[in-house]
Amino acid sequence: ARERAGSSLLVFSGLWGAVKVTDRIPSYRCSMGVKLPGLGALGAHWRGAMASVMPEAAGDGLVLDLRSSAYASAWKPKGELAARTATVRVLHAPTRKVVSHFNKATKGRIVRSLLEAGAEPGSPAELAEVLRDLRYVVEEGGKAGALDVLVDEIH
Repeated sequence: ARERAGSSLLVFSGLWGAVKVTDRIPSYRCSMGVKLPGLGALGAHWRGAMASVMPEAAGDGLVLDLRSSAYASAWKPKGELAARTATVRVLHAPTRKVVSHFNKATKGRIVRSLLEAGAEPGSPAELAEVLRDLRYVVEEGGKAGALDVLVDEIH
């Protein structure tokens, strides 16, 4: 699972762009949502560079996009890449409201479950089935490739 994570996961950074989980970077605080003097909004700053490198970095399999909206502003998959991209929202099951504070933790557990299971779904629909097999409650979202993972407890 650790090897697969090192070769297949990217983390978007306001300061560094997209980095691998094995990349060594210094500790910093710089959210994608900030505007910097001379650069402006970081999402817009990274958009051109990400458009040129992300299609190759995404490879030819399913892309599981777990970014928040601020980070999603830096790159949007297009064409056939968009068709094989799945996005996940984490919702509190009883209320169907978006989980905010523990959203990252739930998405981290999803990634860990997929890596430890050796799962390699090829499409958003296959991802939904794999997640169900891993005991997640999953519903198809409103948009193509959008999945909602429902959680009863927020922790």
